[in-house]
Amino acid sequence: MSVPACQGCRERDARIAYLERVVAELLERDRRREAEYRELETRYQVLQAQYRQLESQCRDLETRLGVNASNSSLPPSANPPGAPKPVVKQPTGRKPGGQPGHPPHLRQRMPAERLTQPIQHHYPSICECCQHALPGVAGEDIAEPLWHQVVELPESLVDVTEHQAHGRRCPRCHAVTWAEIPSEVRAHVFGPRLGAVLSYLSGFLHVGKRGIEEFVETVFGTPIALGSVSNLEQEMSAALAPAHAAAQQAVQAAATKNVDETGWKRAGTTCWLWAAATRWVACFVIRPTRGAIGLVALLGESIHGIVTSDRLAVYGSLSPDRRQVCWAHLKRDFQKLVERGGAATDLGTEGLRVVDDVFDWWHQFRGGGFDREQLQQHIAPLRQTLRAALAAGCAVNDAKANTFCENVLDIEPALWTFTCHQGVEPTNNHIERLLRPGVLWRKNAFGCHSVDGCRFVERILTVVQTLRLQQRSVLDFLHQSLRAHRQNQTAPALLASR
Repeated sequence: MSVPACQGCRERDARIAYLERVVAELLERDRRREAEYRELETRYQVLQAQYRQLESQCRDLETRLGVNASNSSLPPSANPPGAPKPVVKQPTGRKPGGQPGHPPHLRQRMPAERLTQPIQHHYPSICECCQHALPGVAGEDIAEPLWHQVVELPESLVDVTEHQAHGRRCPRCHAVTWAEIPSEVRAHVFGPRLGAVLSYLSGFLHVGKRGIEEFVETVFGTPIALGSVSNLEQEMSAALAPAHAAAQQAVQAAATKNVDETGWKRAGTTCWLWAAATRWVACFVIRPTRGAIGLVALLGESIHGIVTSDRLAVYGSLSPDRRQVCWAHLKRDFQKLVERGGAATDLGTEGLRVVDDVFDWWHQFRGGGFDREQLQQHIAPLRQTLRAALAAGCAVNDAKANTFCENVLDIEPALWTFTCHQGVEPTNNHIERLLRPGVLWRKNAFGCHSVDGCRFVERILTVVQTLRLQQRSVLDFLHQSLRAHRQNQTAPALLASR
């Protein structure tokens, strides 16, 4: 027989049960709160990641909006409205033009063999001091006479030769026989010198075919068809093929060379105008790619010598100790980091300080202030400073700055090749100046319409820029090349012995 629980026990059990339910409810509430906390923490982390991503995207967009000539390869003419104004030099108070001590650039006297008219002699008749009569032509010159040359165009700038083939009737059979104009005469309508001038107008001064047609008809008084201009271009292109091949071989074999590329168009399709140059030779080729195919087409499968270039990825195949990276491009990259803001600002500021010091020491060395060993001594601490800044930049909270620092550190030896090798400069300005006419040609004519047109561009740019580097007559060489091509003779040498 069970014993009924006492009232106190029942109350105790009820309180225990009540407390157990309270504890269970509290534990359940804690579990729910913990789950809510974990969910909120997860959402916070997601939102934080999204914020960082949006912040990075915003910075990237602001960087793109801030691209201008001071922090990229964009030309000043394409600067956006909000771009910084170009640096304006403060007035010095001096008069415009050459300053005292500046070497004069006087008009050169043409030699006697260039004179086409008899020399006109002028003699003094009265002494400007005592007004006494002076001897005229029969007198004796006391010194070399003063001179003044007047240059004028003749009334007719072209010589026109007409060949006529006559017919004769036979007195015996009364048949008419016509003479034949020699095939070598009928092969051409325009002589090699005129062809050289038209090719120069078309291929380097970027005059359009209709412009050449109007120029020839207006200035030379000679009618010409548009097709004749194109035919002369292709004939000149064939005549310059040996010179182009010689220039390319010279550039490939050179111990040092500058290389760059720019966009081009062929029948509306994007391709690339590649250029390489030494001190005396320049070479241009057009290829459909900006990658390794274009570089190999220019410099060959096995690239010889030291190459100065920008940091385009295709040059990454070159050993860092056999290339020189352009410091002018690096300066723009550091300026872009400064304008990017955030963690990249300090890195960009430090990089700009190093760039300024590098150029300062280089200009002093180039001016003869000290020798190459002293240049290396001055550059050594700058190299350590830049390496430390780039290493620190790899850890900043900016993905693009990290990538930039890592890429530059990978090719760090290529920043300093100019300190050790004769003929290597810290910038790529040499080839950029030579490539500028090609850029203007593309903007003016929008490229070419055919492969043959591209070959003409390659060859005329190669020849003209090489001759300008060598300070030789462009028209004389074009005339000699076209004449040799027409007569199946050996083409003139583009590379003068030095």
